[in-house]
Amino acid sequence: MKSCRLCPRMCGAERERLRGKGLCGCGTLPVISRAALHMWEEPVISGSSGSGTIFFSGCCLGCVFCQNYSISSELRGRAVTPEGLAEIMCELEHKGAHNISFVTGTHYTQAIIRALEIYRPGIPTVWNSGGYERLETLHALSEYIDIWLPDYKFALPAVAEKYAHAPDYPSVAMNAIQFMCDTAGENVIEDGILKKGVIVRHLVLPKNVRNSVAALRKISSELPRGTLVSIMSQYTPAGNISAFSELGRRLTAAEYEKVLDTADTLGLTGFRQELSSAAEEYVPDFDLTIPE
Repeated sequence: MKSCRLCPRMCGAERERLRGKGLCGCGTLPVISRAALHMWEEPVISGSSGSGTIFFSGCCLGCVFCQNYSISSELRGRAVTPEGLAEIMCELEHKGAHNISFVTGTHYTQAIIRALEIYRPGIPTVWNSGGYERLETLHALSEYIDIWLPDYKFALPAVAEKYAHAPDYPSVAMNAIQFMCDTAGENVIEDGILKKGVIVRHLVLPKNVRNSVAALRKISSELPRGTLVSIMSQYTPAGNISAFSELGRRLTAAEYEKVLDTADTLGLTGFRQELSSAAEEYVPDFDLTIPE
């Protein structure tokens, strides 16, 4: 691929099959670190059997605190062809997955679309991303994706710049999520499982309550009323945070309660993690578990 512009970085990098010169460093073949039934998503995603979750290596955002840092920045995993990816989706479906979830796949969009053209699952597909998306890329994906599961990480440009070198994140991600809401329409839940719709996630960071309050306010004011919001307390020190002392601890109960109080005041509905979710055992083991 010449002059890649899949993500908002629009770095124009040249990408070969296995390596690229852009910020993500990725080639055009998807690199997968894990593909398995995953029970640790929202209840309407995981259900009783699990989400057929495919974790891709690399990331176009690159948050310093990434809980999946070993794959988002270190590119651990196995490269597969679109045909191989289609086989993985088929195998996860046969294992009883409620859906097929593509985690951080923006930089592999073209290969994922090709895989979905080869094999279209009979279960919903989920686009699980950091929210930092180009509308043009989302347009290309829209006919293939049933459920959008974006983060809205940062509402304050200074915080987005500090932790992800992306001061445009607040506006870019909000525009992307608005597109997702328009595309998906109203949520469809059958037997407790989401079949179509949008869930917006927000991870609360230590000593960043102001950012979280601002994020919830923007979600309330700029997204359709009734949009499901998943507020996450699972932050565990990880990634490349040595220069950010405030990120060296977990959330306090007082910090989290202030964010939840804001959600209550705004009338936001959705999901709220228990503070006990901030534990390393909730981070997947990226052990190259991939169906053969």
